[in-house]
Parts: sequence; C-alpha cells; structure tokens
Amino acid sequence: MPNPSVQATLPVLGMHCASCAASVEKALGRDTPGVLEAAVNLADNTVTVSYDPALVGHETLAAAVAAAGFELALPTAALSAEEAGREARRREEAGHRRDFLVGAVFTTPLFVLSMARDLGLGAAWLHAAWMPWLLGALATPVQFVTGRAFYVGAWRGLRAGTANMDTLVSLGAGAAYLHAVALLFAPGLGGHSGFETAAVILTLVRLGKLLEARARGRAGDAITALLALAPERASLLRDGVEHDVPVSRLQPGDVVRVRPGERVPVDGLVSEGHAAVDESMFTGEPLPADRGPGDEVLGGSIDRDGLLTVRVTAVGEQTALARVTALVRRAQQSKAPVQRLADRVAAVFVPVIAVVALLTFAGWWAFGGAFAPALTRMIAVLVVACPCALGLATPTAVMVGTGLAARHGVLFRDAAALERAHRVTTLLMDKTGTLTEGRPEATDWVVADGSGLSPQRFAALVQAAETPSEHPVGRSLAAGAARLPIATAFRVVPGHGVTAVVDGCAVRVGKPAWIAPQGAPADLQTVADRLAGEGRTVMLVEVDGAVAGLVAVRDALRPEAAAAVQDLETLGVDVIMLTGDGPLAAAAVARELGIQQVFDSATPQDKAAVVGGFLADCCTVGMVGDGVNDAPALATADVGFAVGHGSHIAIEAADVTLVRGGLGAVQRARELSRLTMRTVRQNLAWAFGYNVVLIPVAAGALHGVPGLPPMLRDFHPMLAAAAMAFSSVSVVLNSLRLGRRRLP
Repeated sequence: MPNPSVQATLPVLGMHCASCAASVEKALGRDTPGVLEAAVNLADNTVTVSYDPALVGHETLAAAVAAAGFELALPTAALSAEEAGREARRREEAGHRRDFLVGAVFTTPLFVLSMARDLGLGAAWLHAAWMPWLLGALATPVQFVTGRAFYVGAWRGLRAGTANMDTLVSLGAGAAYLHAVALLFAPGLGGHSGFETAAVILTLVRLGKLLEARARGRAGDAITALLALAPERASLLRDGVEHDVPVSRLQPGDVVRVRPGERVPVDGLVSEGHAAVDESMFTGEPLPADRGPGDEVLGGSIDRDGLLTVRVTAVGEQTALARVTALVRRAQQSKAPVQRLADRVAAVFVPVIAVVALLTFAGWWAFGGAFAPALTRMIAVLVVACPCALGLATPTAVMVGTGLAARHGVLFRDAAALERAHRVTTLLMDKTGTLTEGRPEATDWVVADGSGLSPQRFAALVQAAETPSEHPVGRSLAAGAARLPIATAFRVVPGHGVTAVVDGCAVRVGKPAWIAPQGAPADLQTVADRLAGEGRTVMLVEVDGAVAGLVAVRDALRPEAAAAVQDLETLGVDVIMLTGDGPLAAAAVARELGIQQVFDSATPQDKAAVVGGFLADCCTVGMVGDGVNDAPALATADVGFAVGHGSHIAIEAADVTLVRGGLGAVQRARELSRLTMRTVRQNLAWAFGYNVVLIPVAAGALHGVPGLPPMLRDFHPMLAAAAMAFSSVSVVLNSLRLGRRRLP
C-alpha cells in the first residue's frame, strides 16, 4: 500500500524572478526523489511541496533548494511554519534594507563626484590622477556588500546549471566594474571609467528589491487579517477555577469562559449563559445573533454583551476560521493556468538574453569600432531584461484577488477557479437551499381514503421514518415531533426518498414517480397536482405497499433570488434551474423567479449528466448547489459554487464557496474573477511590453534618432537599472490597487 503524501508550504529565501521560481521547482519536483509536486508562489516567496515522508524529509528538501542556490526556511520546535515564514520574510527585508543603505552611502558621493568630473564642473582636483582610485575605493564596498547576494546567487545558479535575475545583474554590474578596474591599471585601453555605473546598478536594483518586498508583504494582508481574528489565549474553566492558557493547549471537551467584548477562542457549544454574538465575518449579517445553551459559536466571533460558558468542539485546524484561512492560503499559493505562459518564457528567457547581450556587444564593437560603447550597451541589455516583473505579474494579482474575495465572503479553492469564474456563460442552480431558504415547512398532510390510518397515526409514521434523514425536507417533516416510534432499517435512496420500518410497518416517503410510477389514486393525484402547481414540494407516502397519503412542504424563496437571477441574465448568463422536484412544483418556482429553462425530477446522477451535456456544447458551465445530492454536478461543472451553509460534501466538491451574501455572491464571485484576471493581463502586458520595448532600446535602437538626450539615445545602464526596479514595483503596486476596490 503506497505511503500517504504530505504537503508543506515553506518559505524560500533568495528568489527574485520567474527563473528563480523555475529553478526551485526543478530542484524539488524533478530532481528530488520522493517529491511528488512542487509549486512556487513568487508573490510570497514560498514553495508548496507534496512529498512522501518515507523517502524525503525537510532536511533533504532544504539541501535540494540549497543546491539550486536558495535557502529553505524550516519550522523549528519554537517556530511554526507560519512563524518561520514571517521570520524569514523579516530577515530578507532587513537584508535588502541593510545592503541598500550600504550602497546608498557609498554610491551617492561616487555618483556626485563622477558626474561633476564628467560635466567639467568643480575644481581641478576632480581631474587629478588619484581621482579614479578614489572612485574605485567608493565603488568596491558596493560591489562586495550590496552586490554580494547577486554574485553568490549567480554562482550557485551556475553550479546548478541554471540562470536567473542574479545572473543578469551580476554580468552587467560585474562587467562595468571590471572594465573600470582594468582602466586603473591600463588607461590606454580607452573608454569611460564605469565605477559609478556598476554601483548605481546594484544600489537601484537593491532598492527595487526592498520596495518590492515591502509591497509584497501587503499582498498577503488577507491571511494576516484572518489569523489576527483568532485569539492567542483563553480562559479555561477547570474545577470552577479559571486558568489563562494559550489557545493551542485547548482540547475538545474543555470548557472555556468568554466575557463581553472578547473573541470566542475556538468553535464550541454554549453550555451556560446568553449573549449577542457578532458572527458577521462568517455570515455577513450586520446584527449579532442571540446565542444560548445548546447553540454553536465559532472561533473568532465576538461576544458583545453576555457571559458565556462554552464547551470546546473543535480546535486548531478543525475550526471554521482555520478552514477559511486554509482555503484562502491554498488559493493564494496555487498557480493560475495563465501563469504557464510566464513559466515557459522564464525557462528560456535568461539564456536568450545573455546571447542577445553578447550579440549586441559583438555587433557594436565590430561595426562601431569602439570597445567601451559596445560594453555599455551589453551591460544595459543585461540589466534591463531582468524577468522580475514577469514572475510577479500573476501571483501578486492572485494573492490580492483571493484576499479581496475572502473579505467579501467568497472563497476560491485555487487560482484556476479564480481564472475561470468570470467566463461562466451557463449557470445551473439547485432549488432547495439555493434558490430557496433551505428551511422547508410542512404545509399539508393528506391521508388517502381507505388507508385505514388516522391523521395522527399517518403523521407519526412519516415523522418517524424521516427522523434519521439529513435532507432539509426530511428534517422539516420530523421537526417538533415528540414520542415517536423508533425507525429501523432506515435507508436513503438518493434522489428519490427514504425507506424505513416503523412499528412493524414498511414505510416509504419520497417522490411521486418513485412511490407510484403509474400515478397515485385519482383523488390523491388531484390534490397533489393542485399543491404542486402552487409551488409546494409533494411527497407520497407508502405504508406496507399501498399509497397511504401525501405530504406537501413549502420552502420560501430567498429574498435576493429573483434579483440575482435577473442581474445574471442581464449580464448574458443563461440561468437554468436544476431540481429534484416534480414538474409542476419546479415550474411554479421558475415562474416566480423568471427562469425560463428547468430540469425537474433530477437525481444526483441526472444533475451531473445535465451539466455534462452543457459542457459538451462548449459552454463554460457553472453549478450552484448546497446539498450532498448536488456534489456530483458541482464536481462536474467548470466552476462549482457551494452555498456556504450547505453540506461539507458539497463544499469539498465545489471550486468556490459562497460564505455569505446569498445568490448575489455568485455575481460578486464573477466580478472578482473578472477584476483579478484583468489585473493579471495588465501586469503581463506591462512585463512583456517593458522587455519588448526596452531591450531594443538598450541594444542601441535609438542611437541614430536626433533630438533625444544622450543617456536615452544610448540607453545608459543606470537608466536600465532604474527601469528594471520600477517594473517590478509597478506590477506589485498595480496588484495592490485591486485590493482597494469596493464591491456592492
């Protein structure tokens, strides 16, 4: 029997670009036995690894990443994976800040002195023979402190057979520095001393990395905000005495006390007290919900006005808040299909740019006849082409988009669902619990003539048979019943009804077509047709093989259902109702909601088949449901939307969970998807366009254009460094702009 795989998300230090991410994925996913899959998220510098723990451990993973030139930050006994990640990001940002400050301290006077000398300003001492040596002394700390991480990264990548941003920066800055050093010892080589060029390149790139790290930290604000909702300590009640303990020490069955104004530490059931509890983070309801003995409370919700004693039912990763956080993190760390383009480009980008830079150098030296200008253009090409923006374009937008969605009660399972949701053109909706409130009430109990049953006996048989049922209709029939006989041999027939033995009687309750395929007795059929025409769900009851009567239930429509359907239709989405109800009841609800197409009397298999039929027509199909019977259709659709109050099975099968907001959240999910993918396209357009435009400029395409400033006409490497840094920061900032969008 194969060993179960383990998944871990671990921080990686030293990644800068899409090529870096590809190197880490290759080192883990293809070159490390026992690793099943590795996916890097460059936006938060993490890698999610699925591996066989019998074959590989954290130390092996760290060694593989180190061999590729990067560092894996591992959790310790004192630090969890989340805390290790935060500490790693803090250290990395501190390193960027330190290296930039060193660069700025030495580069500023170096740049001022060089520019003053080149422009003929200042005193004669600027042109003294010792001045180049002073400039070299100022440039050297920048090379070996500010630039050390780039050179080390490039060397490690070279040893691992890969090339990345470090390679391009190191080649560019190193070539400028070595040429300037050569001129110190052999001035006859000719050309301009480029100490300031090398220093400015490294300092500006390091500044870009610092700004990028700070901005990327804001991209993960959604996770930080969710984690902040979970209290760190709780008042544990033991033998009547309160003990202040870390929440991590609580176990199911413990009893905690929650005072007014405090957050509930974990999920549990109220055993004593009454309070108004703010659960808006889960439900979106602005008013607190009254909670008393027997009611469930969720960790992270706020006790507004009462003292509660709560018995713990779920802790750690089992709490509702932890599951929401895990779902958001999973979406942020996944890859959108559109990112495959960036990955393919990144795989060949750096080697191609290195070749382009060498050809630029050779061409200008051969045809221009001057070594120094050719070298300058080669350096500019190497620096301006760094693929940082390309690697950040998709993951930063996905991180911000999924975080924004979570704040609006929409949880995407992964980036692929986020990418597809706005393309949905055909949307199938379950009725019970989706278009309706999911709280049906029994309205009619009709006993068939000649059944020999009293109304009380008839009701008792039905209620006893439905008591074990998990279906909303079954629960509604059993609601409020007391002193019922015990049902045995209970069985659910999916999509049809239930069977049971009650007081020695064989009882079946379910759809008319299942109970009486040839039709119910005439008098009962007339009543059934009338009730179904009024929008009620009708079920026939069979006792010992004979139709004994019927039961009708009414489930109120959701207040927002009609408006949500109309809004989606206005946007060009075909809304179709898919229900297990009979044709009359289904048609009545459809008329009330303005839905034109209905599939009725559908079993779970029928629902999945209908979805498959629309998929075969090349539609992008969405399915909205909440029950176990909707799970096959939710899993079959391009995008499955599970209503948040629905069954866990439906939520697991779906791609999107609508935590709050009712059906209006479907349109909100489509809009969030559209906005996020628009941001991704903007980022990719900028990243690709930036390289398409500036690489030819750096190679000298504007050399012969009159009227341009010399630094732009012969694109200076310092401008290339500034442009490269700006490109990365601009992509991240554009993604963060998405996070400020307000949705209705």
